[in-house]
Amino acid sequence: MSTTETATETQGRIYDVAGQDWDELVKTVSESSDERLVVNMGPQHPSTHGVLRLVLTLDGETVTDARTVIGYLHTGIEKNMEFRTWTQGVTFVTRMDYLAPIFNETAYCMGVEKLLGITDRIPDRAQAIRVLTMELTRISSHLVAIATFGLELGATTPMLFGFREREMVLDIMEYITGLRMNMAYVRPGGVSVDLPAGAVDKIGEFLKVMPDRIKEMRKLLDANPVYTRRTKDVAYLDLTGCMALGVTGPMLRAAGLPWDLRKSQPYCGYETYEFEVPTQNTCDVYGRYLVRMDEMEESLKIIEQVLDRLSGPLKTGPVMIEDKKIGWPSQLALGPDGLGNSPDHIAHIMGSSMEALIHHFKLVTEGFRVPAGQAYASVESPRGELGAHVVSDGGTRPYRVHFRDPSFTNLQAVPATCEGGMVADVIAAVASIDPVMGGVDR
Repeated sequence: MSTTETATETQGRIYDVAGQDWDELVKTVSESSDERLVVNMGPQHPSTHGVLRLVLTLDGETVTDARTVIGYLHTGIEKNMEFRTWTQGVTFVTRMDYLAPIFNETAYCMGVEKLLGITDRIPDRAQAIRVLTMELTRISSHLVAIATFGLELGATTPMLFGFREREMVLDIMEYITGLRMNMAYVRPGGVSVDLPAGAVDKIGEFLKVMPDRIKEMRKLLDANPVYTRRTKDVAYLDLTGCMALGVTGPMLRAAGLPWDLRKSQPYCGYETYEFEVPTQNTCDVYGRYLVRMDEMEESLKIIEQVLDRLSGPLKTGPVMIEDKKIGWPSQLALGPDGLGNSPDHIAHIMGSSMEALIHHFKLVTEGFRVPAGQAYASVESPRGELGAHVVSDGGTRPYRVHFRDPSFTNLQAVPATCEGGMVADVIAAVASIDPVMGGVDR
């Protein structure tokens, strides 16, 4: 942001800027007897993980005051959902935390299913596929966090490795859902379509390669003297601070508390899978890095267990609730151009019965009705507790949907982790929080 300064004997310093209480902040600093420098970091800055603005007050190289300014993305996702059907809402929520879209979809759909009273009627195969896609996405998200973090500290190789491995995950997601990101794959009642032929084998190949790739990243960073000097004892936030600020996810687990909703409040059948909740007691940037690396390894274990089930007891079965008044048709067949429905599929829909065709038309255009009430459903996203508070007035559209996004809550930790440290450590601190601004400015 540009500033202009005019110094006169009578007026002192005058700053002309645009944005909130910048004038008052600068006035306070200028009246101080100490020399202070107020700078903007962002909102367009490669180290702010999106359009995040940090207003930093510096005493030399030391940060004395750090404030976060949000709202630059202004997506209006939550408000837009009030003008769409319950199923169409999935297309909006998937774009919030765009590095973990499946988690947004699952939390929202779980809330809708609670209101419908069908939580226990979701097919087991659909739940297993949800777990599979969530754990794949967790790995993808953590890879981006560690890759960009390495680049911000001057290490280019982790960036190359991280995005190379992420491409493998995105290829699998595209193979399963048709899209690399923002898939709108999870729907109220299950998932939109079943796994395509060969998906289990493709993921099996991924499981053979990925453990060694994670070890390669560990060799680059775990004992790297430059990396450890920039991360150990940096951006300290202990368990008391995390609890006071409502911080969850890897930041909380790096403070020693094994709080993971997959274990403490299981959903989608997570209680039937064997995995550990990685923790560290360092309360610093390095510990948060280690937690994310360990979580990727645990996710691989869960994915392997899901594949065993999808190849065994859950090899066949529905992926959408059998209630035709809720579940969208999941038996889709593409036409020869790979875009539209095949003629055989259209003939099947239109040839079954006129009543079925009319009902299908109303289900798609008008949507199903959800009983009046409110529900809260939460999942353990890569950044912490992601919750959806869903309110219905009994209609075909949400009355209100509000998300408890972990990026928004965890950003409160910026002052606590940055103030008193060096300005260079601000980059490491923000990267260890791993905020995604799509989830903040929803």
